[in-house]
Amino acid sequence: MTASSTASSQTPVPGTGGDTYVQPSERSGDTSVVYFTRDLSAEGLRAAVARVSGHLTGKVAVKLHTGEQHGPNIIPRDWVEELFARDLPQATIVETNTYYEGDRYTTEQHRETLEVNGWTFADVDIMDEDGTTMLPVQGGKWFTEMSMGSHLTDYDSLLALTHFKGHTQGGFGGSNKNLGIGCADGRVGKAMIHTTPGQDNKWDIATEEFMERMTESTKATVDHFGERVVYVNVMRNMSVSCDCEGTSAMPVVTPNVGILASTDILAIDQACVDLVYAMTEEDHHDLVERMESRHGLRQLTYMKELGMGNDLYDLIDMDNGDATLSLQDAVAHVVPFEG
Repeated sequence: MTASSTASSQTPVPGTGGDTYVQPSERSGDTSVVYFTRDLSAEGLRAAVARVSGHLTGKVAVKLHTGEQHGPNIIPRDWVEELFARDLPQATIVETNTYYEGDRYTTEQHRETLEVNGWTFADVDIMDEDGTTMLPVQGGKWFTEMSMGSHLTDYDSLLALTHFKGHTQGGFGGSNKNLGIGCADGRVGKAMIHTTPGQDNKWDIATEEFMERMTESTKATVDHFGERVVYVNVMRNMSVSCDCEGTSAMPVVTPNVGILASTDILAIDQACVDLVYAMTEEDHHDLVERMESRHGLRQLTYMKELGMGNDLYDLIDMDNGDATLSLQDAVAHVVPFEG
């Protein structure tokens, strides 16, 4: 990490409360719109993207977690292929190399994994293949800038297409994690988020500090694109493990829910978390435990503190004439997961 990348000469103090769920009744502020469909299919994905695609102009990047080799829980490739073929024929899938040594650690390994997983129907840009670029972090306490894959600035607009699930370090992985970790380059940016300089343990930063660093990285990307970034979260095959863990991911025990879309990154991640908490104890126990034990809910409160969106929203039922939907009704259809 360079001296210019740190937000202050004094060590910042992380916030608290990342292990505590804030009920909707305890929130205040403006209200955003989140679209919701129970249709977990290519058609459902296309319908969700259509609700926000008016903001996608020019050269379009689709930030997608393409997964480790043979990863079982990623967004189905054929859904994305149909979306590209019918709605986004000129778009490019964008990724960066990983900080951990796995199937996507180097560009060569990454491209081989893309072939194995079938991401061959569209151009895939590994954004840090040719180096990095620094984007400013406005209002951050950990960073003034974040190191990104240099190709990120080649695009005019961005679709964050996210598989919502648990995460070993972040508690949960939604749009915030997809952009915060997924756009930071594999060597410099991800190290800025994960590792205290000089530490032997490259994963030493955790709990609230990690959530805040990751969120500041996300803010750099969100601010760069402005109104030309939109978010779609797929609540399917929600292991407590990230897709980074591939075939080693923990078994899925949380029921499938649906697909959400919004122009507000906080609102969409908050809605996904709310839908998990709205399930029965039996259905949501494992994922809630993962979120709270990692203090992952700090992602949401810090996004609000940074002015990245609203934690109140209207959930719009795409399956029933765009009626406003309660959280309880939105998960009333779920059934115990059967792998």
